[in-house]
Amino acid sequence: MAGTHDEWLEQMETASRAKQQAFIDGLAAKLKRPRIVEPPHHPFRGAPDFWRSFEWPIEERIDRFGANFRAAGGYVERLADLEEAKRFIADKAAELGARHVVRQRQPELDAMGLEEALPQAQVKVWNSDGEDDWLARAAEADFGIVAADYAVAYTGSLAVLSSKDKGRSVSLLPTVLFALISIERLKTRIGEPLKELDRIGREQLPAGIHFISGPSRSADIENDLTIGVHGPGIVYALIIG
Repeated sequence: MAGTHDEWLEQMETASRAKQQAFIDGLAAKLKRPRIVEPPHHPFRGAPDFWRSFEWPIEERIDRFGANFRAAGGYVERLADLEEAKRFIADKAAELGARHVVRQRQPELDAMGLEEALPQAQVKVWNSDGEDDWLARAAEADFGIVAADYAVAYTGSLAVLSSKDKGRSVSLLPTVLFALISIERLKTRIGEPLKELDRIGREQLPAGIHFISGPSRSADIENDLTIGVHGPGIVYALIIG
């Protein structure tokens, strides 16, 4: 019987390790090979050099991103400028009967004039009023509108970072999400935005970094796929430029 709590913990640790060793020894015996006790040698770490420098031309990036994003169930439109993006969103609002819209508080979105373009809808700007319940506003919204920080052609993903002006709920809770992607933010590989985030330093990283590849999807144990359970069921990626 252990005399102290520390002695009891030590005995439990010893017994646990003995059971672990016996289990692994049993596996090695069944495989008819000696147990490996040294960590394997890894001569290569991270992505190979050719992949670090790999980059598609901009038109191929656009084509690949579109194909991969659509394959995941999303929609992609290439638009000339923010004015054309505004008209596109206004047309969709009229088509779908959107009455509640929430958007990020970003300069490019401020410049679009969505409030005037959507007279039939109540457009809320994230965190513009400290008294409002912004989580509730996002949850009731028909449309959420964000400016993507990055997009990745190889995976068909867009990345949205959070801040006081860019609430996570804007991209996670509304029924339909519109993500505006400035063409210069469209990268080839996911390592490119990750490298830029690494350069920021962990102390300066945002609370949320969300990679979005099409609409929300969820499947149960029988693989019955359901769209829109944990987020927007419709996602538009609007490539600007």
